[in-house]
Amino acid sequence: MPQVQQVQQLFQKDSQIITPEALATVKAAIANSEKDKKIEANKKAVPRKAAGQSWEDPTLADWPENDFRLFCGDLGNEVNDDVLTKAFSKYPSFNMARVIRDKWTGKTRGYGFVSFANASDLAAALKEMNGKYVGNRPIKLRKSTWKNRIDYEALQKPKTQPQKKFKAQKKSILHK
Repeated sequence: MPQVQQVQQLFQKDSQIITPEALATVKAAIANSEKDKKIEANKKAVPRKAAGQSWEDPTLADWPENDFRLFCGDLGNEVNDDVLTKAFSKYPSFNMARVIRDKWTGKTRGYGFVSFANASDLAAALKEMNGKYVGNRPIKLRKSTWKNRIDYEALQKPKTQPQKKFKAQKKSILHK
């Protein structure tokens, strides 16, 4: 709470201008930002496994749990998250849509994902939207296989920090 104390000290100088309501609003905003930081810190990265390698993917924490995902291929550069959201938001259980972008150039990688809470909406979207134009190109849809790549063994193991092994230094002939 050092931020609140700093704010109080600043506001004490201008106590005639600053009302108690304004001070309460600032305190609430600081408290909300601290809560948001704690929530971000508590988000767990999902362990992934593919091509014989394992890694943690923090981006999967943004998606709803136990959802049904649709893979959308052949997306053009003009398609962004909003365009994909507008195309699939007509389905009642639509959760979110994300276009995957290259992290250096910012251009789309040509595919994205759409999340549904209900499997029947996924099936309806797959049937109705496959081959429809989203942006300048017809999209190709299929059921996503993201669940096949979760490393369930890593999820079950308790997470421990790797301990560093102490290596005894070899003494050379010159040091006795």
